[in-house]
Amino acid sequence: MGIYEELVARGLIAQVTDEEQIKELVNTGKATFYIGFDPTADSLHVGHFMALCLMKRLQMAGNKPIALIGGGTAMIGDPSGRSDMRKMMTTETIRHNVECFKKQISKFITFEDDKALLADNADWLLDLNYMEVLRDIGPHFSVNRMLAAECYKQRMEKGLTFLEFNYMIMQSFDFYSLYKRYGCNLQFGGDDQWSNMLAGTELIRRKLGKDAHAMTIKLLLNSEGKKMGKTQSGAVWLDREKTTPYEFFQYWRNVDDADVIKCMKMLTFLPLEEIAKYETLEGSELNKAKEVLAYELTALVHSKEDADKALEASKALFSGQGDLENMPTTTITDADFAEHSTLDILSLLTKSGLTPSRSEARRAVEQGGVTVNGEKETNAKAEYAKEAFAGDGIVIKKGKKSFHRFIL
Repeated sequence: MGIYEELVARGLIAQVTDEEQIKELVNTGKATFYIGFDPTADSLHVGHFMALCLMKRLQMAGNKPIALIGGGTAMIGDPSGRSDMRKMMTTETIRHNVECFKKQISKFITFEDDKALLADNADWLLDLNYMEVLRDIGPHFSVNRMLAAECYKQRMEKGLTFLEFNYMIMQSFDFYSLYKRYGCNLQFGGDDQWSNMLAGTELIRRKLGKDAHAMTIKLLLNSEGKKMGKTQSGAVWLDREKTTPYEFFQYWRNVDDADVIKCMKMLTFLPLEEIAKYETLEGSELNKAKEVLAYELTALVHSKEDADKALEASKALFSGQGDLENMPTTTITDADFAEHSTLDILSLLTKSGLTPSRSEARRAVEQGGVTVNGEKETNAKAEYAKEAFAGDGIVIKKGKKSFHRFIL
């Protein structure tokens, strides 16, 4: 099985512009491809994870990835999938986010020996002459076709700014620039970027001739990535300071039953033959597959040591085995009892981050969604003396999936 066939078997590819040419290109290791990352935060999240894993797979097959950081397009803001305009970021914030992205991407692909490139589209976009762009690039874009693009439809309802309207042109110019500078012949992106990607492919052919070999693959990235990218409490980040390795592990340990095999195929580097063994599991047996998924991904993003610790903590929670030391823990000190001789359940829930506010904590307790050391706690006025936190401490569980330990 070639790498292209494997991508198809893993359920990653949604649509392509020229399947035979693309198959030949990637299976022989001749693709120089790019995937873009807009630095709208100071960390990548699991919504980007599929793209990073894809780059790693293709590089392992001999192809050359270009990680394109959108330091220039971030000055505009991608309108795709939005009903309002993105908040404008300062150049300082964008630069900081770009540096953070560079460090994280380096954990997935190797840049040594010219095996990959990291580019920033600020290098060519910020110095463009507006009149030259209008004359040189503008004639190749039909306003009617641009307005029909899916990426603009939601914004059209509330009012699409001229600033955002230029995003397609800028993204198309990225592919054109990468093609000319580095011989980039293939681009990947999610379904929300399809119109922009096709426009880039067409721009290259219009500017450089129909024989210019520029191709596009649409991945099942946007719908799956968005579903994976967020929880009720916010995004799941790849930065351990924002989402701890344990929290990252638990996120994957708790994926829906219907998604576990899909995630194993798309994100892990386990052989498809091995994954097939888990496809027959049902019910509680699927927990084994979830455990394998969580372990593999935590080791990939963080480290094997982090994955081992998270696995131990998970066993302690789900099967009564393992080491409580690896559970997310807050240490209680004498200072916490300076004003009162006890700590109440609502304070503990908010202090641990299990709930964002005391009102949310009260609701969770009164609705029966909180247990303390295995016993359901429905009294929102429950209090705990200092002695209760000695030894193994207190373990609070919110819902079925969120745990936190307090020790003295």
